[in-house]
Amino acid sequence: MACIASLANAHEFWIDPVEPVVPEGGEVVASLRVGQAYEGSSYAYVPPNFRRFDYVWQGETRPVEGVIGDRPAATVAVEGEGLMVLIHVTTDTFLTWDTFEMFESFVRHKDAEWTLAEHEARGISHEKVREVYSRYAKALVAVGSGEGADAEAGLLTELVALENPYTGGAEDGLRVRLLYQGAPRGDAQIEVFEKDAAGVVTVSTVRTDAAGEAVVPAVPGRSYMLDAVVLREPAADIAAAKNVSWESLWANLTFYFPE
Repeated sequence: MACIASLANAHEFWIDPVEPVVPEGGEVVASLRVGQAYEGSSYAYVPPNFRRFDYVWQGETRPVEGVIGDRPAATVAVEGEGLMVLIHVTTDTFLTWDTFEMFESFVRHKDAEWTLAEHEARGISHEKVREVYSRYAKALVAVGSGEGADAEAGLLTELVALENPYTGGAEDGLRVRLLYQGAPRGDAQIEVFEKDAAGVVTVSTVRTDAAGEAVVPAVPGRSYMLDAVVLREPAADIAAAKNVSWESLWANLTFYFPE
């Protein structure tokens, strides 16, 4: 847990399937990763670190079962074929920014510059700015044909794929919807990490429209990680108990667009 906290400064958290396409009757195996530029360390299955770790299969939501210390963190055997959606929600983690300049760089990078003026308006010190954050990650995995669809999972913030990349739904880009508290989050930045077969990563951004939707350009044979961050004031009880000034909520979605 301490390692995760030390890597938190603008580092993404994602679910990384070992194989995004598995044969019918095969096992879905996935790692939990924290890092930058779509590269990061793998973390074990540790229940105190998450509020929710589930998979959606053929219309049913079930918990990912594991033993403390399992790495990769998820190994799920299923019968039949279809689209599996893995879901992971972390517990809260607290951090203190080393410098205000680092915090400023972070909020600018995550398209939340409004927090800087609000920081001043609220009279918050620039010294030892405290933040609480949590992660809301999903991954799409094809089992056999991969037929099926992503859907809202009821997360505080989440990215929902409106098309299935494994069944020909991404030739002209993959449509996604960004939600916050169940409602579309319009005019928001989504960071797009694209990794090719050689492991080379390129980063770009798209913006959602008024309906919270955006089209992510997709190239066959590449893996994608989408990331969007909400910055907000923390709940009063947490702010008081933990001396926290800001809260960040990280939505993440990973998928592969096959040849």
